[in-house]
Amino acid sequence: MNYLSEMLKLPVVDSTGEKIGIVNDLGIATGEVFPHVTSLAFQGPGKTPFMISWRKYVERIDDDGVFLKVPATDIRFSYLQPDEVLLARDIMNKQIVDTQGMKVVRVNDIKLSASGENQLRLLGAEVGMRGLLRTLHPVLEHVVVKVARAMGKTLPEDIIAWSYMDLLERSTQTIKLSVSHKTLGELHPADIADIIEQLDPRLRGEVFAQLDTAQAAEAISEFDDDELVAEMLEGLSDRDASSMLALMDPDDAAALIDELDYEKAEKLLRLMGVKEERAIRTLLGYEENTAGRIMTSEFVALPATATVADAIEGLRGLDEDFESVYYVYTTDPTGALTGVLSLRTLIVADRDARLNSLAYRDVVWVAPDEDQEDVAEEMSKYNLAAMPVCDENRHILGIVTVDDAMEVMTEEHQEDLQIAGVGSGEGSAGESIHAFSWFARRQYWLLIWAIASGVIAAALEAAGVATGLFVYPMCVMPVVLLAANRVVSFVRNYYLEYDEDDEQDKPYLGFFLQMLVIGIALALVIYLCGQLVLGAAYPDDLLATIHLFEAPAPVAGEVALAATALASCFACAAAVSLVSCATSVVYLKVLFWRDEHDLNTSGTALSVSAVLIACALYSVLAVLALVAIAA
Repeated sequence: MNYLSEMLKLPVVDSTGEKIGIVNDLGIATGEVFPHVTSLAFQGPGKTPFMISWRKYVERIDDDGVFLKVPATDIRFSYLQPDEVLLARDIMNKQIVDTQGMKVVRVNDIKLSASGENQLRLLGAEVGMRGLLRTLHPVLEHVVVKVARAMGKTLPEDIIAWSYMDLLERSTQTIKLSVSHKTLGELHPADIADIIEQLDPRLRGEVFAQLDTAQAAEAISEFDDDELVAEMLEGLSDRDASSMLALMDPDDAAALIDELDYEKAEKLLRLMGVKEERAIRTLLGYEENTAGRIMTSEFVALPATATVADAIEGLRGLDEDFESVYYVYTTDPTGALTGVLSLRTLIVADRDARLNSLAYRDVVWVAPDEDQEDVAEEMSKYNLAAMPVCDENRHILGIVTVDDAMEVMTEEHQEDLQIAGVGSGEGSAGESIHAFSWFARRQYWLLIWAIASGVIAAALEAAGVATGLFVYPMCVMPVVLLAANRVVSFVRNYYLEYDEDDEQDKPYLGFFLQMLVIGIALALVIYLCGQLVLGAAYPDDLLATIHLFEAPAPVAGEVALAATALASCFACAAAVSLVSCATSVVYLKVLFWRDEHDLNTSGTALSVSAVLIACALYSVLAVLALVAIAA
């Protein structure tokens, strides 16, 4: 009897042997490293709840029940003390943040240990599969453990010790969360963001409220979900939200404010200090997805005539929350960029040396209206940790740092994967590790094939054609569906590999001519394959008498009818495949148009659309052909 789930519903028996209720909870005092069970909560006659002192009244506990020292008439009931919590009510099925594993887990069961004849101690929370199985039924746990052991696998307990847990809320009315190993404040902001994103929506605000303003500012900048950012900001007062945004790097703050409605954004900006407001408004003045929007205004620039000692003193005077410093830039008397020095160069140089004698003069810089993807590619090309953004006079407006460049490249990579039809949960080979997701993305055409075959059979029956003929368009249809799918794959790859130049027109005509040639070749291959199938299935003298889309002579019989139907279906498949290739330029145009309007495009959705269109066109042609043949 080591788990709370096994103790719940045990009978409570007094010293006379009378059953006076059933166990429904245990209370503990939270101040101990491994707390003793201090209270027994049970349900008496008429489902009336009672609570008594464990130490005073409980004699022993075993598989048969909880046995008391006194008769029911001598019991004096007690109440939950301020430092006590109820295990089933306040901890079971609640979420725990495992700050060692950086994940959110749920308490499935609670492990206890006997201490003395009538004492129980709380050891920790069971957060693994065994706890979940045990709460469903102990027999189920034993069966699964034995099956796993027979297969050479182990199903270990997953216990988070109570000594590593700290209740964020001591009140039994508001306790929602426990944190193990570390407090939230000791975690990296990115880990805090990951944890909050995993929590139930009703708990996110409570956990976020545990952070001070500086921690909240760092954590919220790590959120990937814009809706979650808006949710967190809505939960703060305007002044707190404004203070938090003011502590963030200007580019991160600008990105968050850009997601808010105009009135909310203006209110938060007006509550900031003049310096922070000016920096953020400057960034918001640039177009989205440009270098100006993602640059930060925090950088170090000194006159080229300054000394190394001046540069070091300038660095020492920076605020703690200043954007990471990678380089020191030098300027001429007009403020124009003249050179750049790495921190290593400053450290090893003589303090009296002039910066202009040490600076690298061939500085790579970009204009503020440069596309952010091009900026990231330039930084990758030259292996830069930061790139200056300058106006037409080479005056430094800001710098794009490597973390922002990596974020841009990650977003672009995810967009490419989405267009390519590969999800974030897929393996390196491009196939999903989840069976249902893999089927939905890769084998959806089977479902379309089955449904379309049924529709064709129903249409032939309605037209008075022998329904047995539907087997021929059904057998040929996969050729059409797979061809349409592969055509869209070719379009996606062409789009992803296309090196776009704004000064050149989109290659629609060239692409159309290229796909038209491919379509003619594909149609010819399908038609010839159909002839090979017909030649293998029917004698040559019979094939010589049939004509596409024409009814055979009545004396020819059902064999000639079947051969004509199959030949016509292959001809329809060849025609539809040609149309799919010829019209694929439309999909290319859609991709370019959506990219120009900054809209995400799902490659899977594009493939499904193409397959559905090809399926519908083929079905119509096949039905019309079979109706003409059977007439």
